[in-house]
Amino acid sequence: MTLLARYAGFDLALEVAPAPGEAEVAAAARALGQALAVPLRAPGARGYASASLTADEALAFVALEVTDTPRLMSNVDLSAARIGGAGSDVVAAFLRSLADAAGLTLHVRLIEGEDPQHVLDAIFKTLGVALAQAARAPTREEADG
Repeated sequence: MTLLARYAGFDLALEVAPAPGEAEVAAAARALGQALAVPLRAPGARGYASASLTADEALAFVALEVTDTPRLMSNVDLSAARIGGAGSDVVAAFLRSLADAAGLTLHVRLIEGEDPQHVLDAIFKTLGVALAQAARAPTREEADG
């Protein structure tokens, strides 16, 4: 969440009631998605974006668009990894809950990456950049052309 907020330029304060791992992660994603749904649909907001970023050897690509039929498409499978003592399959739950709550078609692709922490860093940095782009108005050059 820290990387997502930093790369998006969002000032986030999030409080979630303690719950078992996946439930707590899903609640955090729902809260973030609900908060982002408004700026992503604001008049003049682009409503779509894509980005690619690295974290060491990992390279991630994220594309998203505001939609009435939210869904997550991802080739990332970190279910066998353990990060910070928790099964990292919670990442899929986070992304799915975020897409549902924000109303997004969300594509997350891992292009390269071995180290689970680097993969997560690349995904969340890239997601932050794409969300920031989708919430802002198009530049003059984008609007003209």
